[in-house]
This record gives sequence, structure tokens and C-alpha cells, in this order.
Amino acid sequence: MLRSTMLKAVAVGVAAVFSLTACGAGSDSSSAADTIKVGALAVPAGDMLKHVSKELAPKEGLNVEYKEFSDYNTPNAALSDGDIDANLFQNTTFMETYNKASGKDLVSVGKVYLPPMALYSNKTATLAELPEGASIAIPNDPTNEGRALLLLASKGLIEVKENPITLKDITANPKNFKFTEIENASLPQALNDKDAAIVTLAFALPAGLSSDKQLLVEAEDSPFYNVLAVRADMKDDPRVQKLFKLLTSQDMKDFIQAEFKGLVIPAS
Repeated sequence: MLRSTMLKAVAVGVAAVFSLTACGAGSDSSSAADTIKVGALAVPAGDMLKHVSKELAPKEGLNVEYKEFSDYNTPNAALSDGDIDANLFQNTTFMETYNKASGKDLVSVGKVYLPPMALYSNKTATLAELPEGASIAIPNDPTNEGRALLLLASKGLIEVKENPITLKDITANPKNFKFTEIENASLPQALNDKDAAIVTLAFALPAGLSSDKQLLVEAEDSPFYNVLAVRADMKDDPRVQKLFKLLTSQDMKDFIQAEFKGLVIPAS
């Protein structure tokens, strides 16, 4: 009788252990299923993703893992290779240029924010004071170089072909500006030697460039809003859709305004 009772107790205990183990495995599996890995540069998208991860995603049952990149070249390769599930650092023109060059199939889930490109100077206070023959540094990648030329053309400083890509697409340069093509991350340092430089916000903010140094800045109707990008087979993934909803929520718009004081423009 005693032996039978002890055997039953052992059996119950073993069953309980297996039950707890099974529950634990289920929780881990569920957690993994609700995790999304997102790559971005530190500013401003990295700050945005950290806010989503800490303040917004947990309420929606989503675990956002942010991976920081320091340049424009590696986030798309990481996404294509499956090291991350999404990235937030580029506009659609940049993404399509990458797809064409690499044969990949990255797609946009939708616009999230505009990091306005601007013409900065340490030597000149206003655009009107920019001297004839001024030295101007611009980005050297096809997307942002063309974007920089369009920014200058928007104020009649130069004239360009439709959809410019390089300096060869300048059709008129009445003030004889001297352009130097420089890698994006080095553009803030170019301000020490050049009269002005066109810098994207992702590198302007970490370098401490503020609006009082801007001679010219992109308007809100710019076509270069940054998008949440994923592989084509991930576009309808519930995690992706949930993340995009959070990134374009009113909570995120309030955070962008408070954190960046108007320097970053949320998608409407």
C-alpha cells in the first residue's frame, strides 16, 4: 500500500515537471515568434527604435531587437542575408538603387520619417552670403548626391538634368561653385575646410550640427522620406505590420517632436 502511494506520488511529480517544461518551451517559442530584429543608424532611427522597444512594443506583445549600423552600405546586405528582419535608414530611391545593383527584392512597408538633408556652413550665416566660387562638399553615393543637387537646384543655385545622379548632371553653375564628393560619414568634418557641406541628418545630429548652421534645408514635401524596409516575403508578416503601426503612431510622432525639436519630420 505504502509502495503504491509512493509510486503514484513520483508519477505525479514527474508529470508536473514535464508539464512545466512544456509550458516553458511554449513561452520561449511564443517569445521568439514575436521578436523582430531591426537595423538602423544610431540617429535618429536608432533612438526611435529604442523608444518603440522600451515604451510601445511591450504593450503590443512585440519584442523589438535593435541592431546599430554606422554606415549606409551594410544595413541592406544584412537584411538581404537574413541577419535582420527589417531596417529603417533609407528612402525608396536608395532602396531601389540597391535592388538594381544587387538583384535583391527589398520592399517598402511605408514611409516613417523625413531626415531633412541640409546645406550647412561654419563660415557663412545665410544662403545669400555664400560667395561665388564657394567650395561645397556633397555626398558621393548616387542617391544622396542626386538629392543634394536637387536641393541646390530648388533655390536656383544650379540647374540640373531631370533625376540627377552625379556632378555630370549639372547643366548650369552660375556662381561657379566648386564641388567635392565625399563619403557621407565624413561630410560634417568637411565643414572645417569647405565653405559649406550638404549633410544628411543621420550624420548631422551626431556631429552636433544644429539648425542655426543650416543655409538651406529640404521641405516637408520632399520625396525622400525614410521607409521601413523588409524582404518581399516579410511584408505581410504580423510583426512587421505591428512595428510599422507603432512607428507611425501618434505616440511616436510626439516622441519625434519632443526628441528632435522639429529637425525630424514624421510621416503624416
